[in-house]
Amino acid sequence: MKNPKIAEMLKQCRKMNHLTVMEVSERLKANGIFAAPKTVYGWESGQTQPTANTLLVLCCMYHIDDVLNTFGYKEEDGVLILSNEEKQLIRSYRSAPEMQQAVKKLLSM
Repeated sequence: MKNPKIAEMLKQCRKMNHLTVMEVSERLKANGIFAAPKTVYGWESGQTQPTANTLLVLCCMYHIDDVLNTFGYKEEDGVLILSNEEKQLIRSYRSAPEMQQAVKKLLSM
């Protein structure tokens, strides 16, 4: 059974890493995985899914640390699960203390 979250997250993570489909295809090729841009689009649209090996290479490429949570296979009761984008926002917030007051004001905190 296909997991629709895989397609959604692959596309989101590729964009968060500022990679084009062509760049992903080329990086996969450098890792011995031959996937044309059309194949990558197929994964991102949910028409097909990458093999487990390819998915793990993509996770490394996209800096995905928690594969199970990222693709919706694991939930923890009462624990806030952050997306990679949310984690990056928190890192950016913490690394810019001079901007934290402005962010709080923007969010009406």
